[in-house]
Amino acid sequence: MSVQTSSVPRIEEDRAATSSPSPARTTRHRVDPIYYLFLFPALAIFTLAITLPAVIGFFYSFTNSVGFGDFEFIGLRNYIALFQDPNILHAYLFTLGFALVTVIVVNAIAFALAVALTARIRFQTALRTIFVIPMVISGIIIAFVFKFLFANSLPALGQTLGLGVLSESILADENLAWIAVVIVTAWSAIPGAMLIYIAGLVTIPAELYEAAAIDGASGRQRLMRITLPMVSGFILINTILGFKGFLNAYDVIVGLTDGGPGTATTSIAMSIFKGFGGGDYGYQMANAAVFFVITVILAGIQLRLTAGKASFGA
Repeated sequence: MSVQTSSVPRIEEDRAATSSPSPARTTRHRVDPIYYLFLFPALAIFTLAITLPAVIGFFYSFTNSVGFGDFEFIGLRNYIALFQDPNILHAYLFTLGFALVTVIVVNAIAFALAVALTARIRFQTALRTIFVIPMVISGIIIAFVFKFLFANSLPALGQTLGLGVLSESILADENLAWIAVVIVTAWSAIPGAMLIYIAGLVTIPAELYEAAAIDGASGRQRLMRITLPMVSGFILINTILGFKGFLNAYDVIVGLTDGGPGTATTSIAMSIFKGFGGGDYGYQMANAAVFFVITVILAGIQLRLTAGKASFGA
């Protein structure tokens, strides 16, 4: 009994020693002043180039400014007019629908190409280089090239083959012009998404596929139960970046349809920029403010729905 009673105080002393905070933990972490030296230029540029113009633009959204000269404060009149403008509402519907369809098309094709280009095929490096070429070409140039194809080459081919569907340019059809915009935008965006998927696929250990093959898993099962879960984080990246970029679609649409026929393919960005030059500065600033709020809400919903579901592999 004497041994047990004598060991109790020693155990309590050891516990007290281990539970007491060490000086290293209680010491407050000091930030190196050089950190602020590098932070200040970036913060100043961000404030002057983004934050300050945004605040000024938000102020002008409550005025009748035409971009220069005198102006008057008119309150919420611009915002009320926005929700009553059918052209603005159509631009929002077109932009959101276009962004959603294009994200699906781009990610599906980019993922399929990435899987093919990470397989054991000949001329793998050369094929990767070829598929990346659209990334280095300006969007406006790509749009002009495809505009010639859609307006001249395809109709001529359709007339030669007797195909009524291709005999007329889809750019002149209000119901089909958006398809051309999706095709051209996807063609220029697929390489970037494909590279991200390739970066994700090469991180998957080959042992996983070998073990699955030994267990008798088919190619479809390996794709659904190994590949997709392991690259889910990269799918999330491509979805968010792609959707954000397609919401700001401008150059491809300008070069391809210029918002036509009529206003069928006019995006929000196009309506804002055209309004700046048409004397609707304050009105389009209100449009830009609403667009910013919608973009933030959509980004928040995306992050909320995908929180904790992304995995970047091991």
